[in-house]
Amino acid sequence: MSRLLKFLAYFLGALLLIAVATITTVDRKPIQEQDFFQETFNRLDTSSWSSSQGEAWLAGWAKENVTPDQPAELVGYAPRGPYEFVQDSSLVKALTLSNGKTQLAWLNFELLIVHPFLADQVREGVKKSGLKLDQLIFTATHTHSGMGGYMPGFLGDLAFGGYDARVVDLLVRQSVSALKQAIAAQDTVSISYRKTNAPDHVSNRFIKDGPYDPFVRQLIFSRKDGKKALFLTYSAHATCLSSKFMGLSGDYPKFLTQNLEKREYDFALYAAGTVGSHRPMAKGNSPEKVQEYAASLDSVIWLRMTNFASNKLPKVSHSRLDIGLREPHLRVSDRLRIRPWVFHQLVGKMPAYFDITQIGNIFMISSSGELSGVFYEEWEKLAQSQGLKLIVTVFNGSYIGYITPDELYNEHYHEVREMNWFGPGNGYYFDQLIKKTIQKAGQQN
Repeated sequence: MSRLLKFLAYFLGALLLIAVATITTVDRKPIQEQDFFQETFNRLDTSSWSSSQGEAWLAGWAKENVTPDQPAELVGYAPRGPYEFVQDSSLVKALTLSNGKTQLAWLNFELLIVHPFLADQVREGVKKSGLKLDQLIFTATHTHSGMGGYMPGFLGDLAFGGYDARVVDLLVRQSVSALKQAIAAQDTVSISYRKTNAPDHVSNRFIKDGPYDPFVRQLIFSRKDGKKALFLTYSAHATCLSSKFMGLSGDYPKFLTQNLEKREYDFALYAAGTVGSHRPMAKGNSPEKVQEYAASLDSVIWLRMTNFASNKLPKVSHSRLDIGLREPHLRVSDRLRIRPWVFHQLVGKMPAYFDITQIGNIFMISSSGELSGVFYEEWEKLAQSQGLKLIVTVFNGSYIGYITPDELYNEHYHEVREMNWFGPGNGYYFDQLIKKTIQKAGQQN
């Protein structure tokens, strides 16, 4: 009996040591009182943005196929194994813009996210190629039926398709190729901004009748020969296809851009907007129903225009804002979280930053956090008061989890429990950061 008691004591002691080493409490100290909070705002206040003004806009675009020769793991929802067929090929798309003095480029992947490892490999590939870019901005469609293979680390292996050097090499090689083609094809363009209200295609997925961002925002690049490119964003998650679907697909953004390219555009690039807490209102999850949803959204874009403006001043400003964060807060209960060293072992280092770009009166922010569109209405009103057209995208080459309203932090939603990695308080923090960034842009006009 004494041996059994001794064994139980040792066993419970070992469990307690493991718990102490791996679990700690949630830090609920107000975020405004944290050192990193003020440091980040000070960094924004004192930052200098590179600016230039040219004589005309020059744009180019290109795309390359990045579908692997052999099936890769599907990424999205939960681990599903390799895709069993190709519903539609995965592409990398490049859109480049210059005013003759500053060269900007957007790279768009039909992937769930752009992992920091992939972003760094692409940057290195661009550097080795000799391409001269003043700013390279990453975007993703956020399809939940895309391929993996570009996320090293334990969590990458467990849930995100792991790491496959062949996949990464393919993505890097084709990204560089698309960028080179886009720059080589640059020609004079006019730029226009268009905003379309599509409220019946998206909703708040947590709060019934809750606020959401219903707008499709578009940048249209038109050449004199009639060819046009489109950059568009929307806030509905690319989760129309079922989690049981075993095909490789770009989900509704793929079908939508295909429709747009058949109808009017030589090139269409969909960048996920503020998709946090937003779901698509598709009427089914089969490929046919998803195509119907995309066709319906295409019709709304074509027929219902809320706002239109041309952008004639070839002035560019750009910057990057590095954002300080709390320690990682991957929670296991309302009051407990895993310790930072465990998080870093699981997930790796995830830097946080904004890519800031202003082209004429169009102001673009690309975020590492998966922002919720419930904030957008106030941001846009502020931007309008500064004479700016606002476009916000996410998945900019890093990923720090969801940024949602702070009043939801204690709810047991997936987005605010397992995927709010650096809360609490990030809703207020990022809301204020974006507002301050918009105000700074307005002051520089």
